Amino acid sequence: MSKEVMEKIQNLKDNVVIEISHLSKDYGHGRGIFDITFNIPKGCVFGYCGTNGAGKTTTLRHIMGFLKPDSGYVRVNGLDPWKNGDEIKKHIGYLPGEIAFPPVENGTAFLKSQADLIGLKDMSKAERIINALQLDPTANLKRMSKGMKQKTAIVTAFMHSPDIILLDEPTTGLDPLMREAFIGIIEEEKKRGATILMSNHMFDELEETCDYVGFIKDGHLIDIVDINEMHHRPFKEFIIGFYHKDEYDKAFKDDKFDVISRVDEMLRIVIRVNTEQANQVIDELKKYEIKQVNEIKYTLERYFLDNFGGENYGGTAKKEE
Repeated sequence: MSKEVMEKIQNLKDNVVIEISHLSKDYGHGRGIFDITFNIPKGCVFGYCGTNGAGKTTTLRHIMGFLKPDSGYVRVNGLDPWKNGDEIKKHIGYLPGEIAFPPVENGTAFLKSQADLIGLKDMSKAERIINALQLDPTANLKRMSKGMKQKTAIVTAFMHSPDIILLDEPTTGLDPLMREAFIGIIEEEKKRGATILMSNHMFDELEETCDYVGFIKDGHLIDIVDINEMHHRPFKEFIIGFYHKDEYDKAFKDDKFDVISRVDEMLRIVIRVNTEQANQVIDELKKYEIKQVNEIKYTLERYFLDNFGGENYGGTAKKEE
């Protein structure tokens, strides 16, 4: 793990709810998780991003106390999940990556059985989530689509307003409209002060909901991104399009601005400027007849491509065009 990643982990040390320190579980043949370390403070939404098999589910199952570490440890509110699983689970809402329902007749019966299990009497929040997700809980569980089963499991994870919420690929099987509804639910829980760990491989969903995102690859934590910091970089990038080739040829030839790329066939230039240079860019553009000016938004996906072997900026910029 790099020095930069360790520094980011140290910055997340106040009011820690979930602490993971040098956690390893080796399944052999390079499979498992290795020396995973990160903290999740109270009220934080922490995204956990990686491809299938990267180690996301293994990490979450350790937090739930389903697995015993080979080395390292997990603490939830200071308790060891392996030794104090029953106590910890009282405070957690959990959405597993693979959903298996007990042999009950329908979704309503399942939700009631789960409510009885945790002593939940007030089902008003469950009803609000059911309505938000447009779920028909009276449907037969065996005949439910994957999306319907996912919605039912989501209701179970959130309905008792737990302090800690663990979500393993929560939007699998949901259509785009329902994904938006789910993001709304996350925002509500965030305002309530819940601590959320959400594994996902959808960059846009993580960026929209999370305070921090950890990247895991082949069982190793390779980076942690502060989303607010990423959105407030000290510089901006723009695509500028020209009508006339002669103006395109002479534009931005001095050293005042950082020209990232030129696309001759499109008469477009990509520049990077410090935030305080914005007025200078406007003054420069007044010299030409401009066809377009678009800021290139710096996204989590772009961060990943730039830092972990993705396409270089020029290739990404051409895609944006």
